Amino acid sequence: MTSYRIAALNGDGIGPEITQATLAVLKAALKNHPELQIEWLRLPMGFEAIESHGHPLPSFVLPELQNCHGWILGPHDCAAYPEEFQSELNPSGTIRKHFDLYANLRPARKIPGLPSVVEAIDLVIARENTEGFYADRNMHWGTGEFLPVPGVALAVGVFTEKAAERIAHTAFQLARSRRNHVSIVHKANVLRATTGLFLKTCRRVGEQYPQVRVEDYHIDAMAAHLVRRPAEFDVIVTTNMFGDILSDLTAELAGSLGTGGSVNAGDRHTMAQAIHGGAPDIAGKGVANPTGLLRSSVLLFQRLARQHDDPGLEALANTVDQALDTTLTSGVHTPDLGGTASTNEFAQAVIARL
Repeated sequence: MTSYRIAALNGDGIGPEITQATLAVLKAALKNHPELQIEWLRLPMGFEAIESHGHPLPSFVLPELQNCHGWILGPHDCAAYPEEFQSELNPSGTIRKHFDLYANLRPARKIPGLPSVVEAIDLVIARENTEGFYADRNMHWGTGEFLPVPGVALAVGVFTEKAAERIAHTAFQLARSRRNHVSIVHKANVLRATTGLFLKTCRRVGEQYPQVRVEDYHIDAMAAHLVRRPAEFDVIVTTNMFGDILSDLTAELAGSLGTGGSVNAGDRHTMAQAIHGGAPDIAGKGVANPTGLLRSSVLLFQRLARQHDDPGLEALANTVDQALDTTLTSGVHTPDLGGTASTNEFAQAVIARL
């Protein structure tokens, strides 16, 4: 029997509801896989942690995560945290930075029976997750944003060859297991030094994968191409901010932002995290859609299966993924997708199809 330790952090807003629904499905699926044993660890984060420990990410959480194989992270609502925490990194950013989770992988795939903007889409965005123009990730210390005089704001964007190399390798290795096609997205015609470095580095890495077809596009052109012909793209590798924007677009094209899965991954650790926020306006009403976090958990177990060469984990992930697709295809939807199912009813429908 193979044993794994997985942490779950509920987060804020709808986080507790969708996290518990996700865990219910995963635990039910495990009953069909006696060769696997998972120890679940509950850790506080967000308002829950502020109330119990005086901080949105207590100091003992990171060492506990270090001793886990992976984590499932609910959304946080850091904008609503008390003023004393507003200048700090949010919990997700702190975890990503501490464990150097440099690859944010966000698939977008059309689900049969689920209304979507486009007829066909099946791609993955490999987003560099540690640098760029994001103020919580581009400096060793400080935020990277400055107000030198009233009415003038400056931002520093950090781009390194090392970061571009490792996300490029991630993208090309992923493409080899898919359709052998990588599209590099940049803005090197304007941001010549920064995204120009990213483009050149990805191109150089691509030479090590001769079986993979490589193209590159400006970010504005790619946005248009994704709306018009998304089925022609396989793996898109891009910078932090561009990847964040494009992955929201592709999730909506495929059906809904609420159905988009995502993992933040490094060389040793992986964190499942849905791409949507905490949706405080519907928190506690029992109508939140757990699909995004469920899909993220599938990605987590698929990655762990590859890292540990464990077919049991791969089978578990595929079982949940197929049950989720079947449930959505059958028309069982939460209100955000035009249905009437509650969060719990949706989770139970997935469990019934395992």
